[in-house]
Amino acid sequence: MKEYVVFDLEWNQNPYGKEMPGKHLTFEIIEIGAVKLNENMEVISTFSRLVRPQVYRELHYKISQVTHITMDELRQNGQPFEEVMKAFEEWCGAEAVYCTWGPMDLTELQKNVAYFGMENPFPNPLLYYDIQKLYGLLEKDGKEKAALDTAVKELGIEEDRPFHQAFDDACYTAEVMKRLDWEKAEPYISMDYYRLPQNRKEEVFLRFPQYTKYVSRVFDTREEAIADRRVTDMVCTVCRKTMKKKIWWFPSGQRAYLCLSGCREHGLHKGKIHIRRAENGKVFVVKTIKPVDEEGAAEISLKKEEERKKRNERNRQKRIERKKHKKEA
Repeated sequence: MKEYVVFDLEWNQNPYGKEMPGKHLTFEIIEIGAVKLNENMEVISTFSRLVRPQVYRELHYKISQVTHITMDELRQNGQPFEEVMKAFEEWCGAEAVYCTWGPMDLTELQKNVAYFGMENPFPNPLLYYDIQKLYGLLEKDGKEKAALDTAVKELGIEEDRPFHQAFDDACYTAEVMKRLDWEKAEPYISMDYYRLPQNRKEEVFLRFPQYTKYVSRVFDTREEAIADRRVTDMVCTVCRKTMKKKIWWFPSGQRAYLCLSGCREHGLHKGKIHIRRAENGKVFVVKTIKPVDEEGAAEISLKKEEERKKRNERNRQKRIERKKHKKEA
């Protein structure tokens, strides 16, 4: 049977605001809290541990204010991260389906695992449910990212415990999850980007009810990524045939590209490419493709025209600057 592990982390950071020399860990985990649900969304087990700090021996003042945890409490009641992580791994089990509020927790947990020299216990690719995203998708406009306490209030969940402590936030996240229409939410799985595909065979294709997503392998540069044929191919979300492009990929903002293609059987499709930075400084691509109507196609055409005008204006300003420098010389 499927088991959902709904977990939350609290972490500390350099109390002086900058990464300390030789300590390449931005956020050091100080608490792990989790709730395990069965397929009927019933709580079947819980997990709560404090972690004794080994990197930052003082608490950042904001962490103290928000969590109300003290360094004395962590020293007295906490265990080394390696012990807590091993216990958490065993408690989760090999078939756990991870659920978090927002996309950061799994990434930061893996960074701590790597920092302390432990073997990464998570599957690769690591798929999980972002309950914050699902709440926005089903209860909002799909774009809003509500805070956990906001969602709790809006759903009328009893506030019988404080916020901003790992176990308590995990409990609240589980309560939000219980109130979602899971039949509608379940298809919308997320992918953690800490470990990325390293070659074509590892690249990830995900199919959702309204769109498809492709996560590329890692490239050295943005130019190399956007020149890759698999990155730029437009494939119909229904029949999986390669579509002819009506509007070729063009820049939209600093790290995105848009495209319009058409399938003879299934109509117009919008493509969007996000160029993202990998942990090692290289880049990877997240491409989404979804059907659009004529109005959506017109919006893409308008954006391309706006980008053309901006590019022409930038070029005009550059020419003016060059002429100015020549005169001064």
